[in-house]
Amino acid sequence: MRITLERSVFLKSLNHVQSVVERRNTIPILANILLIAEKNRLSLTATDLDIEIVEAVNADVVRAGAITAPAHTLYEIVRKLPDGAQVQLEHTSGDTRLTLSAGRSRFQLSCLPRDDFPVMPAGALPHNFALQPKEFAAIIDKTRFAVSTEETRYYLNGIYFHAAVEKQQPVLRGVATDGHRLARYDIEAPKGATELPGVIVPRKTINEIRKLLDDASGAVEVAVSDSKIRVALGHVVVTSKLIDGTFPDYQRVIPAGNDKILELGRQDFLEAVDRVSTVSTEKSRAVKLNLERDKLTLTVVSPEAGSATEELFVEYRGEPLEIGFNSRYLLDILERVEGPTVRMLLADSGAPTLVRDAAAEASLFVLMPMRV
Repeated sequence: MRITLERSVFLKSLNHVQSVVERRNTIPILANILLIAEKNRLSLTATDLDIEIVEAVNADVVRAGAITAPAHTLYEIVRKLPDGAQVQLEHTSGDTRLTLSAGRSRFQLSCLPRDDFPVMPAGALPHNFALQPKEFAAIIDKTRFAVSTEETRYYLNGIYFHAAVEKQQPVLRGVATDGHRLARYDIEAPKGATELPGVIVPRKTINEIRKLLDDASGAVEVAVSDSKIRVALGHVVVTSKLIDGTFPDYQRVIPAGNDKILELGRQDFLEAVDRVSTVSTEKSRAVKLNLERDKLTLTVVSPEAGSATEELFVEYRGEPLEIGFNSRYLLDILERVEGPTVRMLLADSGAPTLVRDAAAEASLFVLMPMRV
C-alpha cells in the first residue's frame, strides 16, 4: 500500500473514527483502525464490537492495499503535523510496520494484519427512512441529557425511538429517562418511519452520530432492524447494535391532570436557579420553590455553605404550593427550552411536574420532585 492525502482531510476522518476506539482494550486489534486503499479512496474503519464507523476519503493511491494501525497514536501524529502537509502512508505486504511520512517527519507504527480486524455484519434492515440533519440533531439535543448512566438499568442507557401519533398526525418520537426526569421530542414522521417499532439506540452511538451531524450536508439515511441500526451521512456510515431490552411505558409517568399552572420567563428562571444553587451541596442540589399568587420564591439551604433565596414575579393563580427539585435537573430542562417563556404544570409536592416549551410544542419534559 502506498498513498498520499492532505493532512486536514485525513485528520477530520481520523477524528470521526478514532473516538469509537476505547482507550483500554483487552483485545489488541480493537485498538487499531482498518485502512483500505483502493481506487483513489482511503477507507477508515473503527469498531468496539458494538458500534462500527466507516468513512471514505479521496486519496492519491499509488499502490492499493490494507493494514490496521493504532488509532489514537495515528490520530495524535496527524494532529501534530503542520497545516497543509501532505501525508504519505506506505506498507509492504508481510511487513509489521506502517510508515507515515510528511515533510521531514517520518514515523513507523506497529501494525496488525487486516484479516484480524472484526467485521460487523448489518444483516437485513427492513425499516428505511431519511431525515434532515437538523431534525435528527434536534431529537438528540432535546432528549439525551435525560439518558440514564446506571449500568444496572441498561434499558434506559439510550434514546428510545419509535413511531407514534400526536394530534392525529404520525410522528417519529425520541424519548429518554433516568427515572428522575423524562424528555420527549417529536418530528413529523418521514416516509418509511410510520411503522418503526420501538428501538433503543445506545448512548455511545447517539453521541457519535451527533458529532457527525454537524458536518452532514444532505439527508441522513437511517436503516433499522430489531437488533441493529445503520446511519449513513455522506461518506460516513455508522452501524451499531441496539440495546436488547424493553423500554418502560413512559406514558404512565406523564401527568395528565396537573391543574396548577406556572408561567415565567425562561432566562430569568434559569439564572435565578443557577444563582441560588451556588450554595447547594453536591449530594442534594435541592432547590425549593414556594409558589403564591404571582410570586415565586426560590430557596436553597446548605448546612455547610449557608442559604440563598430569590424572588421572581410570575403568572400563577393556583393554591399556594411548596415543591423541591434537583437544581441540576431543573437547569438541564430549562437549557433546552427554546422560547422566552416556560410553562410548568404542577399538582402537589409529591407528584411529577410537566414542563412545556411555549415556542416548541414538539418538546415535553417531566421532572420528579425532591423532598426539601
